[in-house]
Amino acid sequence: MSTDAGPGTSRSPASGTRRPHEPATGLRETKKRETRQLISDHATRLFLQQGFEATTLAEIADAARVAKKTVTNYFPRKEDMALDHQDEFVAGLARTVSGREPGESPFAALRRAFLSAVAAQDPVAGFAGPEFIRMIVESPTLSACLRGLHDQREEALAAALAEATGASAGDITPRAAAALLGGVHRVLFQRIQELTLAGRTNPEIAAVLEGEAVRAFDLLAPALADYS
Repeated sequence: MSTDAGPGTSRSPASGTRRPHEPATGLRETKKRETRQLISDHATRLFLQQGFEATTLAEIADAARVAKKTVTNYFPRKEDMALDHQDEFVAGLARTVSGREPGESPFAALRRAFLSAVAAQDPVAGFAGPEFIRMIVESPTLSACLRGLHDQREEALAAALAEATGASAGDITPRAAAALLGGVHRVLFQRIQELTLAGRTNPEIAAVLEGEAVRAFDLLAPALADYS
């Protein structure tokens, strides 16, 4: 379900009228966000009810009471309506490296950030609930898309590591480090899915992952703890 609508719009939801200080462009952007949210909400509901593969764009358009062309204008691919946190997911590891504390290694920053995400039971880390996870694993399209997002996340991490270390363009080290770190995140993400589908609650999963994540990262510590 999309979260792109954002807080604090200046339009009154009750009246739908423009306040004196609000420019017309602000109204248009607000309307676009509302339409996008509406389409995403109906799409998610249908995906969960019927399955991703069985749901058509025409059904989504009918449910949202918009034209099919409007749906594709906001969401070029059907999977974009299901995996709407994908930009945050892809950029997350690289952003953690770029925004790490002074003197903190990328390894330490990524470990800290993941443990914080587990404690918060963050949906982007994998705590998406059984219905949503089942929708993904039962869909060949979404499963393939998720694998591609993991790959993109690793590539973005490699670029951030190369920048952080001042590596030359041909240096394979940042790519190798990103593959190791991305691999741990991929395994832990899949572990959350596995436990969710096994019927464990989010607090139970978080308790399990806290220990498993520490052990997983510890495997990489000899090679990467002091990297950069």
